Amino acid sequence: MKKFKAAVIGCGKISTRHLDAISALENVELVAVCDNKEEAAISTARRYGVKYYTDYEELFRNEKLDAVHICLPHYLHTLVAEKAFENGISVLCEKPMSIDFEDAVRAVRKAKEKNLKYSIVFQCRYNTPSQLVKKRIEDGRLGKVKCGNVTLTWARPDDYYDDSDWKGTWDKEGGGVIIDQAIHSLDLANWFVDSSVTDIKSSLHNRNHSRMQVEDTGEGLIRYENGAIISFFAMNNYLINEPIEIRLCCENGTVRLSYDDAIISYNDGSVETAENEPQKIVTYKDGKEYWGYQHAVQIDRFYKSLAGELPLEISGEEALKIQNIICSIYKSNDSKI
Repeated sequence: MKKFKAAVIGCGKISTRHLDAISALENVELVAVCDNKEEAAISTARRYGVKYYTDYEELFRNEKLDAVHICLPHYLHTLVAEKAFENGISVLCEKPMSIDFEDAVRAVRKAKEKNLKYSIVFQCRYNTPSQLVKKRIEDGRLGKVKCGNVTLTWARPDDYYDDSDWKGTWDKEGGGVIIDQAIHSLDLANWFVDSSVTDIKSSLHNRNHSRMQVEDTGEGLIRYENGAIISFFAMNNYLINEPIEIRLCCENGTVRLSYDDAIISYNDGSVETAENEPQKIVTYKDGKEYWGYQHAVQIDRFYKSLAGELPLEISGEEALKIQNIICSIYKSNDSKI
């Protein structure tokens, strides 16, 4: 069994999801971590017993890597991914692909030219409820999605942005609640519809955050070539993180879905339910509950695709679909934020 050599760039909070998963996989060896903040790089390297770097280009030169995990601020995602491709390294990157659509397209093109794997993390697709709904759409029991609604009401107070040197900015984060929080729910809805987008209308506002530039509230409508429509409302002005809700009206029934459970009510009166089952690959040392538990599943399947055992499910080409939607939401915004 080939053992792939991997590194993680960016030692912030989300990196533990990647580091713990890599460490648990028999076919992957974590060889190094990298962060431009040396203290973070050193402490993470000590925790996982690996080398550390503060310069990712030096990392690429010195280590014979098969894959790199990018856990950096949004604006660096495609920049570092393209450098990895130039060095013959496959990439698994945290969402979003980029803060710019054309940058994302260019990165996908470069990965293809180099015949390298490029995947973006959308771990919520691997939730048990998400998998059931997708299966029932594809096997025809639910039939095609006719319309849907995505709702997210979470809490991100001002100090959430004060603790970061890049969140809450247009040039580094690329937006607010849409690109950072609602992107997963919108990706699921788009995945369920599985059709080309024809039109997007949106309205974005900063209703309650005095110390950031970007939107904390967004709503809009997405139209699809197959006739489906998805409406959405997202805001992070709530006092708690309520479960996200996705509602779908399909040809043969309706769906109410969160990350934790799903209820499918069929037109014939029958009901099917699912609760999220934790993955069995690793027990995470820490992390936020709203990240879910399925990073390890996507990471495992990424390396199985490197080994030729599985197709790459959430490829760069696949991730361009939600990247296009997110960028179009910002472009179609009819407010003056």
